[in-house]
Amino acid sequence: MSSHRELKEAFVSNLNGTSLGEVALGSFLAPLCLIGRGQFLILYHLGKGVLPLPWIPQLVLDFSMIVLPLVLSCTVLSDLLHLVILGLAVLAGAVLFCICHARKSNAVVHSQDTVAKCFLQSHVHYSQVPFVTIFRVLVNVKTAISILAVDFSVFPRRYAKTETYGTGVMDFGVGAYVLANALVCPEARRKEVSGSKLNHVVKQLVSVWPLVALGLVRLASIKMSDYHEHVTEYGVHWNFFFTLAIVRVVASVLLALFPVHRSWLLALLIGGLYQVMLETSGLKHSIIHNRDRTGGFLQANKEGVSSVVGYVAIYMAGVQIGLYLMRPRTQVKEWIRVILNLLLGSVVLYTALAVCQAYVEPVSRRIANLPFCLWTIAQSLFFLTCLSTADMVLLFIKNVSGCSWVSSSWNPIRRDASATEEKIKEKIEGLCLIQAVNRNQLLFFMLANLLTGMTNVLVDTFNCSDSMSVCVLLLYMFTNSFAMYILHLMKITVKFW
Repeated sequence: MSSHRELKEAFVSNLNGTSLGEVALGSFLAPLCLIGRGQFLILYHLGKGVLPLPWIPQLVLDFSMIVLPLVLSCTVLSDLLHLVILGLAVLAGAVLFCICHARKSNAVVHSQDTVAKCFLQSHVHYSQVPFVTIFRVLVNVKTAISILAVDFSVFPRRYAKTETYGTGVMDFGVGAYVLANALVCPEARRKEVSGSKLNHVVKQLVSVWPLVALGLVRLASIKMSDYHEHVTEYGVHWNFFFTLAIVRVVASVLLALFPVHRSWLLALLIGGLYQVMLETSGLKHSIIHNRDRTGGFLQANKEGVSSVVGYVAIYMAGVQIGLYLMRPRTQVKEWIRVILNLLLGSVVLYTALAVCQAYVEPVSRRIANLPFCLWTIAQSLFFLTCLSTADMVLLFIKNVSGCSWVSSSWNPIRRDASATEEKIKEKIEGLCLIQAVNRNQLLFFMLANLLTGMTNVLVDTFNCSDSMSVCVLLLYMFTNSFAMYILHLMKITVKFW
């Protein structure tokens, strides 16, 4: 009779993922929720409600309209996701129509052409790019949900990591996490390097010690306990923390040696040459078909070590995307052009992916092959397109309604803005759950991993009912979110270096 550990290992093994279309469909959910959250706050303000809300109602609102839908979408509502997205889109459209209609009733009527022209010519505050922040936070939040949810039967097996080939939601999450870190690295933000390039590389080497420490702690805890492990995911001793650390150091060396604005070329060369190596050498056969892990450290951890090359390619592509997005822009029409370019880039890469899957091989997170790199970047660009479009919709609503009290989104530049209004905006950002997670992203990821281990010890996830599973997941996510929120209220940023 199989042990409980063996049953759990089998539960997350030999999976084939879902379709590219279903993963892409999920990209619409969070942007629609963000639009809904913004519309709720604007309607509340127009109804003479006082903003900002007190911190407890604001936390509940943000959790209910951002985290809760993400939990439900990968559990009890996973089979109805298309209907949920359609319903949210219709509701958002209806509310937008009502706000525009109310404006026409209470103000001087302008033609649609005039409104559109004024909007395109308007300017936004440029301190940070809101949709980049939201992308990074949502990738982190979705990762936190998935690493625990995958142990429950309510989580669809098609969303879990695939065994060898395929496209699961969690497969994309791994690649997107690497790309999200690259978007805001010092090189992408054009941060001036103090001292020599060698000193900068050494500094980056030192800065990854928390990831190495976490990797060692995870390795020790798994080996010392009866916790289930999926060896074909990374290997016997390897885990994702080690991958993140190595990728950051290797990328720092490459960016010190080559021009940052040629990161896309490095990504293409690394991904392409790695794929050639997989096809022409025995590496791919060794990783996928050779089950012998007794030939030393490299043989025992062949998946983790070899896949680092693919993740470095993804990281370099992320640096190039970050360079483009972080370029100073204030005019709305400039950002609309950026959104169209993001969409175009996604279409081009999805086309390249289709060619690769037809003539080379399917997507494989296990070996982080070229199709996996193309898919990760293409899907990330599409998700960024959706988030930036949602941000643009909210900006339009702010312009139309005259209410700018929505956090983590663009604010129109107003010449008559008073110092009091600016203080209110700053206070609203200080009460935002998105900004709370953004302040301590690594800590959020660490706490999620710790709570995941604790939950698996305390709860029989394998035999939980659907309703109990959702309740446990929501409690787990609220605990993590609440901890980040309190730190944000106290303006505490936890630094490990």
